[in-house]
Amino acid sequence: MRYALLVLAVLGGLYSLHRLALWAERRGWIYYRNKRGNSGAIGNAFLEVQAMIEPSKRHVLEERLKDESESPEPGDPPEPGKNSDAP
Repeated sequence: MRYALLVLAVLGGLYSLHRLALWAERRGWIYYRNKRGNSGAIGNAFLEVQAMIEPSKRHVLEERLKDESESPEPGDPPEPGKNSDAP
């Protein structure tokens, strides 16, 4: 009887934490089930460590960071001379 109550209490607590995490995700505070974080940051961190160990890998990290900083954002105006409506 005692263990059954303990199991029910643990399951109730886990369900409450689950509902709390879903609520926090809807508010945009955390990523829990529906949204995923960016794994690029983790990859860049490993590249940074590898660049310290193998200096020849430094250029890979520099190119990756350069490519990320040069990508146009969705709200940027189009570049002059480029017509996106032309076939």
